[in-house]
Amino acid sequence: MIRLIFLADFTESYAAKLVRGILKYTQDKEPWVICRMPPSYKQDNGIEAVVKWALRWGANAIIGQFNPDDNVDLFKKNGIVAIAQDYKSRFTQIPNITAEYNRMGYMAAELLAQKGFHNFAFYGYEDVIWSLEREEGFRGYLEEHGLTDHYSDYQRQPLDNLWFYESKPLEKWIHSLPKPVAMLACDDTRANKIIEVCHLIGVKVPEELAIIGVDNDELMCSLSFPSLTSISMAIEKGGYATAQLIEELVHNKEATTHDILVEPLGIVERQSTDIFATSNETIHKLLIYIHQHLSNPLSVEELVKQVPMSRRLLEKKFRQETGHSIYSYILDLRINRLSQLLISTNDPVSELTWQVGLTESKNLSRQFRKRKGMTPSEFRKTYKK
Repeated sequence: MIRLIFLADFTESYAAKLVRGILKYTQDKEPWVICRMPPSYKQDNGIEAVVKWALRWGANAIIGQFNPDDNVDLFKKNGIVAIAQDYKSRFTQIPNITAEYNRMGYMAAELLAQKGFHNFAFYGYEDVIWSLEREEGFRGYLEEHGLTDHYSDYQRQPLDNLWFYESKPLEKWIHSLPKPVAMLACDDTRANKIIEVCHLIGVKVPEELAIIGVDNDELMCSLSFPSLTSISMAIEKGGYATAQLIEELVHNKEATTHDILVEPLGIVERQSTDIFATSNETIHKLLIYIHQHLSNPLSVEELVKQVPMSRRLLEKKFRQETGHSIYSYILDLRINRLSQLLISTNDPVSELTWQVGLTESKNLSRQFRKRKGMTPSEFRKTYKK
């Protein structure tokens, strides 16, 4: 029986999802004993105390959030398999649970650019590998597409102060950003803080500041108001692969080690990016009307009544501003709203389609697959945990 110590912060969903993946691996095998150790134990007593505790407990393996200066070689010297959950940096001595963080930043920038934004910002931690690389990918996409003229980043908080932030400097930074601005936060916790500060200083989300987080922590995304758009990752799959590697290394000390890469699944859109940026006041007014009345029938004839334009001129201006026809924009928006409800409720798909105004849409499954790469049922199964 494998005895595993998990040294991680379980107030966030990432570690919990990793454990669920590990438990899935063990379902058809001999059960593992898993001990959850708070990071404060290592902070207060040092890595040597963790090793001593592990030996007394009879641990075979440990997954941990280790600091760069932690002597992780002590685990191998004492016959314990050690795997690092990316915390501040990657290790070369032991395997890492990590990811292509640049790719996530790139994905976020692509989505926000498609929404018409020209001002961009990034909020993250200082000297933390997964935050730095997400910013690199985010900025990399913007550089490729000539969108860095109005770009700003704020990476001044150490990771050790996970739940603390200095409000006044952050307020000043957000105030200084040209609006509307599109932002990527390094994770859902930081994104939640941005939304909180925006409420304090009267910046409207998403009208003035649209924001994306990372990890798709369902509780954190729902606690945010408006609800938070986030990049979802195959964390449970990563936990499953980690358990496989641990078993190999425990039973064969000469087995080849390798990093575990947690793949991004895609962006789960919620209300914090539910907007299209435009400087055209007429089109902006119409977009707000569409977003507010999405569950109602929305014909072009009805929309023409909301603005001082002919139908032909409206359709032309709308396409110029958004890059989409009115029909295509509304359909995309409804499918995005449907995808949000699929993962936040247990209601039948047929009922949810009414809630987002898809009552007259034909071939919904085909249209949904075209935009999301899978059917509504497959989407719910993939993202709802």
